Amino acid sequence: MHNGPRVSIGLPVYNGEKYLREALNSILAQSYIDFELIISDNASTDQTQSICLEYAAKDQRVRYHRNDENIGAAPNHNLVFNLARGEYFRWAGYDDRISQDFLLKCVEVLDTNPDAVLCMPRTKVIDENGKDQEDFEYDVDASSPELYKRFRSFVITNHTGCYSYGLMRTDVVAKTSLEGSYPSSDLVLFAELALYGQFHFMPDRLFYRRFHSEKSTRGALKDERNRVLWNDTSLQGKIVLIKWLYLEGLLNAIKNAPLSTVERIHCYFIVFRWAFFTRAIRGLIKDVLLAIQLIIMRSYSKLKGRILPVFIKR
Repeated sequence: MHNGPRVSIGLPVYNGEKYLREALNSILAQSYIDFELIISDNASTDQTQSICLEYAAKDQRVRYHRNDENIGAAPNHNLVFNLARGEYFRWAGYDDRISQDFLLKCVEVLDTNPDAVLCMPRTKVIDENGKDQEDFEYDVDASSPELYKRFRSFVITNHTGCYSYGLMRTDVVAKTSLEGSYPSSDLVLFAELALYGQFHFMPDRLFYRRFHSEKSTRGALKDERNRVLWNDTSLQGKIVLIKWLYLEGLLNAIKNAPLSTVERIHCYFIVFRWAFFTRAIRGLIKDVLLAIQLIIMRSYSKLKGRILPVFIKR
């Protein structure tokens, strides 16, 4: 028996005042009502806190948490999951919308398909003003009954689509490593989740993904290396080998998943193919070269700092 709400929705946010009300309204207007909404405010400096407190006061399903400081996107995403009590879970974007029957139809799918670990409807792209722009088509197929095909689709295509906003089985997500402290770790998370079961793809367009100029994958943050501190603020001053951490995440996913020997070997081969026969090899080499350069520069700075005072004293 389950004592809490059947569904948990985790909404991590930082300075989201522009679109937050629209996102909250679409969630709280769901035809399926047995859910909790967990908001984790990453120490916002705009009106995000007052908006969240306003909604929490009006609807007891809203649970508001505020971090004392900005901990970064990945730890905040993990935090809302760890606070969840529901049998099913989904992450929500502060700038997106869902249709009124999103939860109802996704819950029905997971209730009637015990082998499915995630349910995701089709997606419509909207602009800054909420107007429909285009139909979003997925280039990753995670619906295959063969797990290595699902895993391969995520690894080789190197894209999650919008699966990260689907409804998932909480107990299965808990078996994964969640999001790591490196950019694009969500790709590893969903490649890992695909090792545990099929994703069910619904034909109805019930999710509205907003693309706007302030999105994290736009502007300077489009470059992975510029998203290191945005992803995890604790990495300040540290050398981060992005592609090597990504590779390690994939290898750990294979090691920890309940696979047969043949399946495990097959998945390791997929990762080997990704690392050495795609553009990833350039990223792996670049990581090492940048790390060596940074170590030399830091060593030189320390050496210079020790020699200079002696020289001045003389």
